[in-house]
Amino acid sequence: MTFFTKTTSSEYRLPIPDPRSPTTDPRPPTKQMTSLIVLGTANRKKSREMADLLAPVGIELKTLADFPNAISVVENGETFAANATLKAVKQAEHLGRWVLAEDSGLMVDALAGAPGVYSARYSGEDADDASNNRRLLDELGDTPLEKRTARYVCHMVLSDPSGTVRVESEASCRGRILTEPRGTGGFGYDPLFELVEYRRTFGESDPLVKAVLSHRARAARLLIPQLIGLVIDA
Repeated sequence: MTFFTKTTSSEYRLPIPDPRSPTTDPRPPTKQMTSLIVLGTANRKKSREMADLLAPVGIELKTLADFPNAISVVENGETFAANATLKAVKQAEHLGRWVLAEDSGLMVDALAGAPGVYSARYSGEDADDASNNRRLLDELGDTPLEKRTARYVCHMVLSDPSGTVRVESEASCRGRILTEPRGTGGFGYDPLFELVEYRRTFGESDPLVKAVLSHRARAARLLIPQLIGLVIDA
């Protein structure tokens, strides 16, 4: 018999043996998931957002900043899924840890899906949020508002220490790109990305709104049941 420790309504830990059970477990050994996951990103704002989204799982989370020997993974995939997998698998194999990585970006319909996987470096190798936003506005030029439709996409991948992908999810959030930034919240293209139904950009929205409606929040909601399943069934 096995008991599970549960410290909150949604927090599970590794199974612990029932002292009344026989010492010999007839079940074959399984690879257990640890109660620690490393978030495979060096982006502090992204790490903080992911940690908040995954808090209901009750698993301890660390970031690459906690591991001085973490490697820099080349993101040369052609899709968000490919890049997220590269970051999760390579880092997990190197650190010998469970690693959760994500790749996300903005896809603008009028630009044939650009900047896409190049969202973070859209304006060059030394890109920052401001320069990326400027280039996006330049590329769209005088494109009318009704044709500035876009979507944020996020793909998440969890790899075990052997480099095997165990769970993954993908989600998106649709909106449109304004002609000038509004709001100072969030990061990336958030000040330009307007949620049409709310008439507000992510940059001027309450963080709680983003925590419900964003591409990353939606991908996390799809991932969480799988994470809990791994902890319970490990």
